[in-house]
Order: sequence, then structure tokens, then C-alpha cells
Amino acid sequence: MIRLFPAALVPALAVLAGCGSTAPRSAAPSAAAERAALQGSPPALASLHAEHGRIDQGGLAAFRDRLRTLRGHPVVVNKWASWCAPCRAEFPFLQRVSVAYGRRVAFVGLNSGDAVPAAQRFLRAAPVSYPSYEDPKEKIARAIGAPLGYPITQYYSRTGELVFSHSGGYPSQAALERDVRRYALGSS
Repeated sequence: MIRLFPAALVPALAVLAGCGSTAPRSAAPSAAAERAALQGSPPALASLHAEHGRIDQGGLAAFRDRLRTLRGHPVVVNKWASWCAPCRAEFPFLQRVSVAYGRRVAFVGLNSGDAVPAAQRFLRAAPVSYPSYEDPKEKIARAIGAPLGYPITQYYSRTGELVFSHSGGYPSQAALERDVRRYALGSS
């Protein structure tokens, strides 16, 4: 007999089962290296970088406002949770790629199905150069058409059009960079 659990219980069950219980591996550049790499970013991207590692609890309205301010720039939205093992595995790639491409591409996190204290602890251990938006009941995820599951990475054009959605964790930094170049920057 297969036992199905309500979606709200999945994060708790994953933690109890030991999934994602190890500390995240951080590959973040030093604060000085991050500042140097992102120096000279266009104002909308510089504003994003100023909120690096924060979790915004303003909900869907704040998320939509942020996307409006980013019009004219390609945007990469990564849906993650601190308890999600594939999310934790791909975070080092996001740490490096968001800095490497952060002067041309906006990166935004979407912390879904997670508790704020756990997400904040995770981001202290594995900081990224961009903010995340709190989405405990996946209202933002549904509004942007993000599929169920974790992680999900969505790519938006400079005009705000969804051009690609990647389900699951990236297996390597090279695979993430390939998608950033192809779907965010329009090159190979």
C-alpha cells in the first residue's frame, strides 16, 4: 500500500528522515571579491546586490515590484528550500554564477515551503549575491507558474517573458552557466 502525505508535511518528513541535515557547502566568493566583481552594475542590479542574502517577506506584491524594477534585464529565479538536498547541492553553483554574471543578469531566490529561521541559517552558511522572497505556501511560485518540486530555476527575458524552466538541481556549474548564457543572455 502506498501512503501519500499532504504536501505541507513533506519538508518536515524530509528533515525527520535526515534529508538535507548536513551543513551546506559554501563556494561563495569572499565579500571583497563579490563587491569587486559586481562593482559598476546597472542601478537595478546594484539595488538587488545590496540586498544579498536577505529574505524579503513582502509576498507576491513585493516580488512583482522587484520584477518590475528589473525590466530591461534578464532574470533568473531559483525556487529553493533549506531542507531540500538538491537545492543545497546546487547552491555552490548559484553562489559563483550569480557573481560571475551579476552585472548583466538579475538573480532572485524564491524560498518556498520553508521556515524563515531555517532559511536564514542556511543563507548565513551559504550566502548568495541576491535576495530571496519568502513563499511558505508557494503563492508566488504558483503566480509565476513554477512547477511543483525543488529546486526549480526559471529564466525570464529582458521584457519579463518566461523563456525556460529547469526542474531539478543542476548537476554542475557548467550546466547552470550554459543555461544562463542560452536563456538569460541569448548566446551559446
